[in-house]
Amino acid sequence: MIVVRPAAAADLDAIERIERASFGDPWSLKSFAESLARDFVRTNVLLEDGVVIGYSVVWVSGEECELANLAVEPARRGQGLGAHLLDAALRQAHDEGLLVMFLEVRDSNVGARHLYARRGFHEVGRRPRYYQHPEEDALILRRDLG
Repeated sequence: MIVVRPAAAADLDAIERIERASFGDPWSLKSFAESLARDFVRTNVLLEDGVVIGYSVVWVSGEECELANLAVEPARRGQGLGAHLLDAALRQAHDEGLLVMFLEVRDSNVGARHLYARRGFHEVGRRPRYYQHPEEDALILRRDLG
């Protein structure tokens, strides 16, 4: 059974493991732990049969939010689990009355870009050389939630 719920301190080791397997510039365990304590951060985990297999992090500011991080266990990608996490984040943002969601994605991450396009995100900018390992531009995407 697949469930999305708010992350807890007990989930941090699994989140960090997935983060390190997913990104060249991974967030630290400390960053995730500090996020749990912040009232403007929504960190959710995706569980299958009680095991963390993905997570998302959304930062809220006023009537806007940013999907700051989303990852799924590498062996579980391509099964719609990222879409499940994204849909949960979009529902939560909408339910909180937020009006727009932004995110940044690697220019080369075709799978993620297709997912975001299917969910109504469109490109509104570019950050040259934003990512470092490897160096690459970030596309800035936006979706209205109202």
